Amino acid sequence: MIDPETIAVYDARAADYADRIGKEAAPQPQADSFLSHLPETADILDLGCGPGTAAAYFAQAGHRVTATDASASMIDMAARHEGVTARQETFSALTGTGIYDGIWANFSLLHAERAALPNHLQAIATALRPGGIFHIGMKLGHSSTRDRLGRRYTFVMQDELTGLLTDVGLTPVTHWTGSGVGFAGTDDPWIVMQARKNA
Repeated sequence: MIDPETIAVYDARAADYADRIGKEAAPQPQADSFLSHLPETADILDLGCGPGTAAAYFAQAGHRVTATDASASMIDMAARHEGVTARQETFSALTGTGIYDGIWANFSLLHAERAALPNHLQAIATALRPGGIFHIGMKLGHSSTRDRLGRRYTFVMQDELTGLLTDVGLTPVTHWTGSGVGFAGTDDPWIVMQARKNA
């Protein structure tokens, strides 16, 4: 279920977010690792694309890129990148079978409700082609809360995330952990995991 307060924050502060965070979304080692698992010309979905920085990086690498986000302001920015097809959609709008070689959800699904994560991940697994790669970034923790800007967050632990992925037929192949200061100004621990769809 979409959270109106979270979307309102991104709509109102899209330019600020892009200036502070968007430039750091890609390129980075995780993005290059993600691309290394894909065909030379792949179909990629950037799910919760924000200003489209990662989507643009993938398009510049020669891939066919679709970028979706629930924020109209973010989609306006993402659509400006050459080679990126951008459309306003929530996570629950993802349907279809075997559409993408790779799905990139970099610190976007952390805004979903915990109870909705299994369904979202099942839709992602279904939309991936056999052997496809899924990238997910989440903040580490046990709770759900709102930050000082009003955005809703669902935190997960590494074993919980691993279980959620394997339950839908996605096998983790690599992961990174760290911490960093986000848009709200707090220094939070995070995990990034890449998983392959079982053939």
